[in-house]
Amino acid sequence: MDKWFAFDIPSFVAIILTAIGIYIAIVIFTRIAGKRSFSKMSSFDFAMTVALGSMVATTVLSKSVSLWEGVVGIAAVYVLQLFVAILRRFEIVQKAVDNGPLMLMDGQTILHENLKKARVTEADLRSKLREANVIRLKEVRAVVFEATGDISVLHTDKDDEELEDYLYKDVSK
Repeated sequence: MDKWFAFDIPSFVAIILTAIGIYIAIVIFTRIAGKRSFSKMSSFDFAMTVALGSMVATTVLSKSVSLWEGVVGIAAVYVLQLFVAILRRFEIVQKAVDNGPLMLMDGQTILHENLKKARVTEADLRSKLREANVIRLKEVRAVVFEATGDISVLHTDKDDEELEDYLYKDVSK
């Protein structure tokens, strides 16, 4: 318990210098790889973000991982992300890596089986409808559980306005 409150100047300086080094490395790698590096467009993108956070924390705070080992590990994750992003152009890879969007509401109809598949409760659904400023269920054209885990609410106050088929592409009903 004594170590919890210990203050060691060399360790403090090492943490600061390592944090600066890792920060510079991430800025450089992100500039090379692009903004997609921190998106959550697919489950793989999310996994990359979590992996980066873990690697940064381990490199900065652990004495067992050097700055250069951390930079190499982070570079490897960026290369993997770029490689998978390129391979996602092939449908077989895309299906293996990405979750597909799932319809939770078709118009005013709540698709209860899809709520179960997505592990979304009706309370979650109502919350998202309120967030989207839906005041009547008749406004809803569709609610989609996106591949990223976000919930999109497509709605309008015009009774005769229909959703374009393009927006339904690849959405499981």
